[in-house]
Amino acid sequence: MNNWFECKAKYMKLDESGKEKKVSETYLFDAVSFTEAESRIHSELEKMVSGDFSVTNISKSTITEVFADENGDRWFKAKVNFIDVDEESGKEKKTGQYMLTQANNLKDAYDAVEKNLSEIIIPYEIPAISESSILDVFPYFADAEDRVLTPEEAEAAKAAK
Repeated sequence: MNNWFECKAKYMKLDESGKEKKVSETYLFDAVSFTEAESRIHSELEKMVSGDFSVTNISKSTITEVFADENGDRWFKAKVNFIDVDEESGKEKKTGQYMLTQANNLKDAYDAVEKNLSEIIIPYEIPAISESSILDVFPYFADAEDRVLTPEEAEAAKAAK
């Protein structure tokens, strides 16, 4: 199971007009601890940012699954309620989880979540999807490449070690 951490960093970035602007951006890292998440964001930002940067916040994320799609240009956060019936009371019980998917628009994001959940037997509903502030996702795998792996690729990479 992945432990996702949302890491925020501030640094100077050139905007579309070529002017330097201070930005605060959020990244998602799979790590075993806050310390590892901080180490990984420093390592990644050193490659991407020319100049100084500061890590302003690291928090445990509520995201349980990440569905990457290299054709998508933005990350969308979906709330998924899994529906079960409580055996004692006979009442319907919903368990919410948050999932992140990469897509070009809201409809594509919804379709991607539906596609990735199509194999499960448990009934579910998707009550909300919104564009996320997350700029990039860094899953954990020993032989890290410069791209986000699909969950299947990430599992295969972990199993190969």
